[in-house]
Amino acid sequence: MAIVDLPFEPFFSNKNRAFWNLHSAGWAGVLILRGTSGLANGQPLSFLVTLLVSTIAGYSISLILSVIYRTVFERSTAVLWGTMLSSLILATAVYAFIDAWVLQTITPGTSNLFATLFLGILFLDGIVLSAWSALYFAINYFVRGEEQADQLFRLEAQATSAQLTMLRYQLNPHFLFNTLNSISTLVLLKQTEPANAMLSRLSSFLRFTLVNEASARVTLEKEVETLKLYLDIEKMRFEDRLRPDFNIDDAACDVLIPSLLLQPLVENAIKYAVTPKEEGADIRIRAQRIGDRVRISVADTGPGMGTVKPSRAISSTGVGMANTRERLTQAYGKHHRFEISSPPGGGFEVIVEIPYEVRVAPGDEARDNDGGIASGGTPESQGMINA
Repeated sequence: MAIVDLPFEPFFSNKNRAFWNLHSAGWAGVLILRGTSGLANGQPLSFLVTLLVSTIAGYSISLILSVIYRTVFERSTAVLWGTMLSSLILATAVYAFIDAWVLQTITPGTSNLFATLFLGILFLDGIVLSAWSALYFAINYFVRGEEQADQLFRLEAQATSAQLTMLRYQLNPHFLFNTLNSISTLVLLKQTEPANAMLSRLSSFLRFTLVNEASARVTLEKEVETLKLYLDIEKMRFEDRLRPDFNIDDAACDVLIPSLLLQPLVENAIKYAVTPKEEGADIRIRAQRIGDRVRISVADTGPGMGTVKPSRAISSTGVGMANTRERLTQAYGKHHRFEISSPPGGGFEVIVEIPYEVRVAPGDEARDNDGGIASGGTPESQGMINA
């Protein structure tokens, strides 16, 4: 089943528009509720005129209260509560006075004294404005909490992005130094064609590392192409001692993975399998789709870990293993698998298992293996679908 994140605009993204919508809807609800209740209790139709004027008065008075509340919202608790209570009491008195005056004016037969009518309406109007004030502060505090949560999320995202950038650019400097030394040697030996080819491959590889953002994901097919560029450079140094072998399942080519995820693993294999052995070693890169996941393995025929404990073996490889493990944790959390193994007879293998995610261009439709159609959603610049 395909899962697509659909873009939407939060209700409170425009706070000014949200306020007017809620404010108008709230007072419209009061008008409808009180009108329906009054007519159900046998009130004449002229009652609706009184109710309409009362609602307009309440609508306007609550707008004035919103201005006052907004002014003192950031003040101390004492100033906030003092201003709110005094403003609410005064607003309730004005609202009740208007209601009583309108009722006596529109309904001349009313026998109640103005003071008695005023006190009777005061309680109801006080409840309405108090409820409005409570909702005003509740919604504003909710929005404030959401904004702080969003800000915290953005800061965490920035921190994660910065960490991913640091991790991806921790490429082993020995690779660059060795390559430049090899080019320099070829130039001194006047072997211009091999030097030019090596320099061209190095340029293409470095261009890829600079063009792609550190937090970006690329297809496995693109990652393999870049990995072959890297291996072509190393193969010019090690010649027949380096024997890479790729076996990539077609169903796994479109899966998205963090860019340059496999390069440190292959570099680690070259350093600890190819370099120390005179006959070199084979390096096998495998990838296959297994249900809703993709399994990638990098194995070599080197000496392996031998009697060294796995934890010490990992630490001895510099940043390669730890870098890859941390990048997988940052990208997938607990939804990934990272394992290493070394048979007693030698060799070393790293297995990475991640969710199957593919990219879909905005507005396009993608069909998963079950025949379902998914479209829309863009978690990144282009949408990703978990199939």
